[in-house]
Amino acid sequence: MANFVKVIQPGLSTTVQDLGRPSHQIEGFPESGAMDKFSYKLANLLVNNHRNSASLEYVQVGPSLYFNCDSFIAITGGKVQATLNDRPIKQNEVVKVNSGSILKIGQMTSGNYGHLAFSNGGVITEPVLDSRSTTLRTNMGGLDGRALQTGDSVPIRDSVVMPSLQARKIAIEPEHIQTIHFVKGPHWQMFSEEAQQQFIEQEHQLSGQMDRMGYRLKGNKLPVPEKSLLSEGTVFGNVQITRDGSPIVLLADRQTTGGYPVIATIIRADLNRFVQMRSGEAFKFVETDMKSATQALVAQQKILNDTFENWYSNRYREPIGPIRRNAIKIAELIRANK
Repeated sequence: MANFVKVIQPGLSTTVQDLGRPSHQIEGFPESGAMDKFSYKLANLLVNNHRNSASLEYVQVGPSLYFNCDSFIAITGGKVQATLNDRPIKQNEVVKVNSGSILKIGQMTSGNYGHLAFSNGGVITEPVLDSRSTTLRTNMGGLDGRALQTGDSVPIRDSVVMPSLQARKIAIEPEHIQTIHFVKGPHWQMFSEEAQQQFIEQEHQLSGQMDRMGYRLKGNKLPVPEKSLLSEGTVFGNVQITRDGSPIVLLADRQTTGGYPVIATIIRADLNRFVQMRSGEAFKFVETDMKSATQALVAQQKILNDTFENWYSNRYREPIGPIRRNAIKIAELIRANK
């Protein structure tokens, strides 16, 4: 029988996601993939997966799952009070799960997106266009191209070995976001100096119109260029200005092309923080340059690299290091028959 987790409660818009299919945008397919890529990569790193292994992404309410096999899991992203067999478990560290266990993630107290990673390769649905990511509006990828439903079986592999288990944790400090950095967009010069200044100086607020395609911002309307544009390709983090002067930040499931002028693009290092902001939260845009944006992304990646190096140096520590799988299974059988 195949190994799986059974969905008891699906949570809110829980889908299978990996790093998406950016190379297929040229063919008209949305990129999709994880919204908070830092949390996604961290979850995979914690359970010793490849960086592009598929995990479950949920929105504000996480799923409840029954495990029919042994596994190791990690929960990252928005803050939750998860339990395993009704006992509290921590985020941002590896948790051993025995067959027959029930995981309940529940309601987030902060943030929008969470990730649940499974060891030994993650969720193993059939790839579509080089990705297991779900694109809901095209019913593509993931589990039949849709969000999880009660009774679904999510395929995973069993796992009983986890190198440097005790060391696999990381402290993530909560932060109050007041600024989001951007680089000038391809149409920055089309906007008047008044519009440019207003974009930087005014406070922007997240509206209630938020999904994986984009977040609409509230604030004083920006003056809009009179010149019409042909449709151009879009990227994750583009800030388009609509005809009524409202900014929309394009995200993972955005359309592949757009005809609204792009005044700015949020830097990659800040996108993870931005997507976790909730409706009603306010911030200001701060301009930066490509060199600084690159340095910020390198510094963010260094957190993951340094964390891995620390775990690797502890790989031979108990309780689980490079021990043979059969030896662990035998030990479990002995304990069960005492």
